[in-house]
Order: sequence, then structure tokens, then C-alpha cells
Amino acid sequence: MSLISAENAMAVMAALFVIAGLGFVGEKTRVGAHLTGAVIAIVTAIAAANLNIIPHSSPAYDFVFSYFVPVLIPLFLFKADLKRLFFETTRTTMAFLLASVGTVAGVTLAALCLDLGSLASQAPLAMAEREAAVAGLFASTYIGGSVNYAALGEVTGLSQDASFFSAATAADNLFSAVYLGLLALLPGWRWLAQKYPAHDYSAGSVEVEHSEGISAMSLVLALAAAMVIVVVADAAVAYLGGSGWRYMVITALSLAVATLAPGLVKHMIGSFELGVGLSLVFFAAIAAGADVVAMVQVAPLLIALVLILLSVHFLVTFTVGRWLGLSMPELIIASNAAILGATTAPALAAAKGWNNLITPGILVGVFGYALGTFVGTIIFKFWVFIL
Repeated sequence: MSLISAENAMAVMAALFVIAGLGFVGEKTRVGAHLTGAVIAIVTAIAAANLNIIPHSSPAYDFVFSYFVPVLIPLFLFKADLKRLFFETTRTTMAFLLASVGTVAGVTLAALCLDLGSLASQAPLAMAEREAAVAGLFASTYIGGSVNYAALGEVTGLSQDASFFSAATAADNLFSAVYLGLLALLPGWRWLAQKYPAHDYSAGSVEVEHSEGISAMSLVLALAAAMVIVVVADAAVAYLGGSGWRYMVITALSLAVATLAPGLVKHMIGSFELGVGLSLVFFAAIAAGADVVAMVQVAPLLIALVLILLSVHFLVTFTVGRWLGLSMPELIIASNAAILGATTAPALAAAKGWNNLITPGILVGVFGYALGTFVGTIIFKFWVFIL
């Protein structure tokens, strides 16, 4: 019996938001900055559940899974103007697509080397389906980030195995943070940097969306638009009879709004930040159902999977990218956007003084939220034809 009753939905929801808040606060500390807010929220939720402070299962968690996850996709994609992406950031987009190919190659090799079907045994999937699901899950999260991870968890049913999903989330975030550190060090390795074409990215203005523009109106409009997109997508899926493609339709509609109605999107400042906040609540809800023993049992295989995937991703991105004449900064920002998403790519570009790559970093990172969900779903649905 937990301190907070599973039936006390308001108290459980309050606990989830407190845990998400602790993730953001912890991320500001020296140690927390290396762990990321997602990992802090996950670890805190696991500890709270296993110490019987919050329940392992609750209707409040079901609410988060049912309503937060689909709304996250539009909130993240309202910045994904495809016209700007393909006409203003051509080289960085090409580098990002190459990085995405590297991710797919990495997950394919990992599946050939490892027994991925033995993972997520509590998910409602046959062994062959579990392999396809795990491959799709990790392909999606390393072509964009956490919003894809959340969506594929629902599409594949892997999120129903809380122990696996929490352990996979922790492994993903921890090794992504290590990989970010590697990317930050690359420009200082002269023997490697001199093998790539030299470009000056320090000139030019920096386009930044200031948080001062966020208002009650902009947040309500963003949430309203996101909900309407989900409702329309669900109606379309119900009419067409393709429930397994729900998140693909939500993604397509979100991209259409972002590309065809940029004037409307300008009034929804803060949608991305709202999405980040809700995603940490989702991770806390998933982690609360985790069994620590089960997590430890799957950890070695997950670590091997991530190491193989990231190694192949790196080799494909930076080897083929060099052959294509792409510069090291372009490849670093593209790889960063693929592995960690749109939040860290522009930050790394700014830290390195690559001002002309800040906006491209944001755009390709947001594009990854759409592409990752698409690629992950395709892999899950058609894995038997891939291997």
C-alpha cells in the first residue's frame, strides 16, 4: 500500500508534476546537467514508487498515456516549417538525413548481433514482434528524441512493460549525454577536423525565440490547436480503419499546420516548452511502474544495443559526410539533432560560435520529431521485410 492511494488521481497527478519539476530543477545543478532532466525524473519516480510513496499503477498514469502522448507531437512540431527546412537549411538537412540513415544502419546491425526479442517480455507482443518493436523504438528516438520515443512506446505497446521502458529510457538518455560530450570535443581534435572542408559559421545574425513572448493566450492556443489536431486525426483514422497509423496521421497534420499556416503558429509561442514539460510528466508516469530487479536484468543487453547503434551512427555520419563534402560543424549539429533533438543542437552551435548553424539546428531537430515517428513506425510494421 503506497502513501498516496492509486485511486486518489489528483494526488498522483500532483506527484507526477512535482517529480517533473524536480527534473527541471535538478538539471540546473552541475551533476544534473550531465544526467538531463528526463533521467532525474525517471530515477526519482522509480525511487518514489519502490519506497511506496506513489503507487505502481493508477488511473492517473493511464490518463497521461492516453492524452498527454498524442498531444506532445503537435506541440513539438509547430516549429517544423518544411519550406524553411528545405530551402534555408539544405546542407544541414542533407547532413541530418545522413545521420538518420546511420541510425537505421546501427539499429539493424544491433538486431543482427543481439537477441532483441528477449527484451520487453511483459509487453503484449510475440517475440518476433518485440524485436521489431525495440528496433523501431530506438530508431525513432535516435532520429529526433523523446517525443518519438513516447509515440513509438504507444504504437508498439512497449510502454506497457514499465520496467523495460524505464530502463531503455534511462540508457537512452545517459548514453545520449555521453555522446553529446564526444560531439563537443570533436572540433578540438585537429588531426580529425583538418580532414573536413573548412567553413566559417560565426558570421550572420542569430534568430532566437524569446521566452518573453510566452503568454497565457499563446499557451492556450497551442494546447487547443494540438488537441484539435489529435481529434481530427483520430476521426480520420477511425473513418479509414487504420488505428496503427494514428501517430503518423497526427504527425502529418501537425506538419501541414506548421508549413501552411505560419501566421497561426506565430501566436503559439511556448508550445515547444509546454511539450518538454509534459514529456517529463510522461516519463515519470512510465517510471513509476518499473520493477528495479527487472530493470537490472535487461540493462546489459540495452547497453550493448545503444553502444552498437551509436557507434554505427557516428561512423556513417562522419565517414560518408566527409565523402559528400559536408563540414564537421554541419555533421556535428546534424548528429546532435538526431540523437538528442532540437533542444541541444542549437545550444551546442551557440556554444561553439557557429551562429549560422543555430537556426538550422532547431529546424532539423524539429524535423526529426516528425521523421523519427515515421521511420520508427515503418520499421515496426515492416521489420520482416528489412531483415
